[in-house]
Amino acid sequence: MIKPTANPASLSDASAGCVCFHLRRSARTVTQFYDRTLAPSGLRATQFTLMTVVSRTGGLPFSSLAEVLGMDRTTLTRNLRPLERDGLVTIEAGADRRVRLVRLTRGGERKHAEAAPLWAKAHARVTEGIGSKTWRALQKDLSRTIAVSLEATAEQNQN
Repeated sequence: MIKPTANPASLSDASAGCVCFHLRRSARTVTQFYDRTLAPSGLRATQFTLMTVVSRTGGLPFSSLAEVLGMDRTTLTRNLRPLERDGLVTIEAGADRRVRLVRLTRGGERKHAEAAPLWAKAHARVTEGIGSKTWRALQKDLSRTIAVSLEATAEQNQN
């Protein structure tokens, strides 16, 4: 039996030029850290982020929420299911029956408020670790990366 000899350093070297590799690895690593920090609240980082967007907007149509989060509708449904099951969000018909609105329940507002200090702790640890100036620059760079990727996707869809 042949044993793999790859180590993390050699894997990074093998994909040194791949934007997708580095962004996905960064996202997974940061998400795992936030998940561990948020664990006492019972929420995962993806759930907290979703609830934050819903909380700040007072509720959003399902399709708008998917767009803001950069998720397809199937992934959003999968992420909302446990929150709805646990009574933290509701998904209700809007004025136009074709539109479904996602809102936090009172229990969801309480759970979000309970988790917020844990999120702030994780956020502070990461931003202090990389420095606030680097974080601000990274935010801008990531926003540009998202915009370029969305433009390229739109071009692909036109062809």
